[in-house]
Amino acid sequence: MEGLTKIADLGMPRVVIVGGGFGGLELAKSLADAPVQVVLIDKQNYHGFWPLLYQVATAGLNPDSIISPFRKILNGQENFFFRLAEVKSIDASEQVVETSIGLLRYDYLVLATGTTSNFFGDELMARNAITLKNLTDAIALRNTLLSHFEQALQIGDVEKLNSMLDFVIVGGGPTGVEMAGALSELRAHVFPRDYPELDLKQMDIHLVQSGPVLLKGMSAEASAKSLQYLQEMGVQVWLDCRVKSYDGYTVTLSTGEHLVSRTLIWAAGVTGAPVAGLEPSALLKSNRYQVNEFNQVAGYDNVFAIGDIAQMATKDYPDGHPQVAQPAIQQGHLLAENLRRRLAKKPMEPFEYHDKGTMATIGRHRAVGDIMLFGKQFHITGWLGWLGWSFVHIMALVSFRNRLSVFVAWAWNYITQDKGMRYIIGKPKAPLKEQELEVKPLV
Repeated sequence: MEGLTKIADLGMPRVVIVGGGFGGLELAKSLADAPVQVVLIDKQNYHGFWPLLYQVATAGLNPDSIISPFRKILNGQENFFFRLAEVKSIDASEQVVETSIGLLRYDYLVLATGTTSNFFGDELMARNAITLKNLTDAIALRNTLLSHFEQALQIGDVEKLNSMLDFVIVGGGPTGVEMAGALSELRAHVFPRDYPELDLKQMDIHLVQSGPVLLKGMSAEASAKSLQYLQEMGVQVWLDCRVKSYDGYTVTLSTGEHLVSRTLIWAAGVTGAPVAGLEPSALLKSNRYQVNEFNQVAGYDNVFAIGDIAQMATKDYPDGHPQVAQPAIQQGHLLAENLRRRLAKKPMEPFEYHDKGTMATIGRHRAVGDIMLFGKQFHITGWLGWLGWSFVHIMALVSFRNRLSVFVAWAWNYITQDKGMRYIIGKPKAPLKEQELEVKPLV
């Protein structure tokens, strides 16, 4: 039955977790002393702190600063097993998961597969845009960013030169805002030293947001302040504007205007990443699983979904909880408690989200935050917001090594205003053709 996985039967109920993001990892850790066997399946052998992906992409952090292997995180947890595999389908009637390395039986199945980029059916955009959903994306974006500046030294045509130096970011959420701020700081402090031959005044950063405000979901104060910060840093913000098309060179906006850029970063939306096999009625239009207050998938008693892939409608969140780390972590923790209660034949407790607030950083001494304290929301900005954002993100990393690595890198960056990880390892997403370059004498 279990094929290539060959996981020993410990004589205890088996909890299979698909996906080791914030929710899946928290669930596995919280089941450490439970009378169950925990099997985590993931396509990667590490947990990643994806809120800092943009800093890897913009040369601020090394990739290994924000990742940690599952086996190291959960080392010593006797009831834990990890398998590097991709889940292909679920047979709920037989309680079996089909993976790329064989079949695996479960007593309880927890789906924590997260989301993937949503291009809303635009295949041309999907082919040419750069996403920022995982470590591979971040490294590809860093390669593209740095390669384009190296190649710009060999371009004579003004329009083609601008296409290498200009960046378009689609989506005004935290990822888009933070990426725009990071690029602006590269333009102000790093690239002038690295590329004195280039006129950095030609480097334009465009942030395109379909709605009327940035950081939708945060307070009006945070939205307005983030816009002010970006404009002060020279970012061109397009509100109430959409990107209609992108062919890898020309960006067509809903206003009818055109931009030229070899680098369009897509941060405009996500869709759920479900697994085949469950009833179609369990999936909502968002491609997220419909779950009840216990995170049970609609129509199933022993199949659960947590985190971004789960959509739990409540009075305060009729369209589901925010797709950020905190709901996933809280759902993972409560589900562990509920599985214990269920094994003890006690009623499960309903999930109630405790919002701790949201923060975003735009650059040095520039950040915004909506913090929940004593049931009230407080707004912090500027230096205090930036310090708070830094502290929260360092403490949220899963290991001491990660925290120390990020702290040292940030301290060095702060003192020197330098981004030390400017390495090109691999190829850019769309390298220039040889005929587009010019042979210029070395200075």
